[in-house]
Amino acid sequence: MRYDLDDLRLFLHIVTEGSITAGAHRMHLSLPSASARVRSLEHHAGVALLVRGRRGVRPTPAGTTLARHARDVLDQTVRLDNAVASYTRSPTAPLILLGGGSAMHRLVPQALISFLGTHPDIDVTVSESRTPQTVRMLADGEADLGVVLDDEADGCGLRVEPLADDSLVVIGQAGGILAGRTALTYGEVAEHPLVGLDADSSLRRWIEKHLGPHAPVVRHRTTVANLSVLISLAAAGVGLAVVPRRAIDPDQPLDVCELQDPWARRHHLLAWAIKDGAASPAADALAEHLRRAALSEPSFRNAHEDPVGRQPFHHG
Repeated sequence: MRYDLDDLRLFLHIVTEGSITAGAHRMHLSLPSASARVRSLEHHAGVALLVRGRRGVRPTPAGTTLARHARDVLDQTVRLDNAVASYTRSPTAPLILLGGGSAMHRLVPQALISFLGTHPDIDVTVSESRTPQTVRMLADGEADLGVVLDDEADGCGLRVEPLADDSLVVIGQAGGILAGRTALTYGEVAEHPLVGLDADSSLRRWIEKHLGPHAPVVRHRTTVANLSVLISLAAAGVGLAVVPRRAIDPDQPLDVCELQDPWARRHHLLAWAIKDGAASPAADALAEHLRRAALSEPSFRNAHEDPVGRQPFHHG
């Protein structure tokens, strides 16, 4: 049989309130109209759904089953409405851009400066988000673009394209304990005092995830909230730090060493929301500014990587 959603809502209100009168009031229906709807439900179900008494009503076993499944159906309907509504954004609504802490350090701000300056009629909402959350939000149509890490976005099913190198290096005070070194492992880095990002930062969690249960014991002299402060502490000789190469100012006096661990080599991808049809012109324009920002960074231009292509592809 076919169920009317309003009838299911009415039935749930009646069961919750223990009264057809109270249920009708919550649905803004008259008592005769509500009673007629309930009788219609029972007629189509072929079984009594309510036990009527002088003090109200209570569900029969069949009514209890109907109420349980009605809640599931109505919850699913709400989620369906929200998912579809995400595709009906007004052309004047802001673009939503997501990215991890590394991308937010210089890449995204540089792209925003140029994009917002040349598109005064388009606003952008920017949020820091780890790759798994960004992938989920893009897949659900809750964001327009995201900057994600290649290994964590593997097989995500989104439309993605290479954007920039985001490999990790270790840095320290110029002329300090890294002097004369060109490469070392994280195990060697961990033999020295470190400075790091806060425990809930995307970079810290990413490193710890790849180190696994056999990670070396690390002494953090302090932890901070952003990369700029972290790099300044390392430059001052407080401790060594593991940071994305692209976050380093080429003019800042630092000793920089490659990390030999395979997990230190990573890349940023530009990911697109899953939506019917082509992306909006505004999203296309913002994507182009992100590409230009990635290409303009010295660390990207000097990276020993294959040139980044421009054509989108499906990763995984």
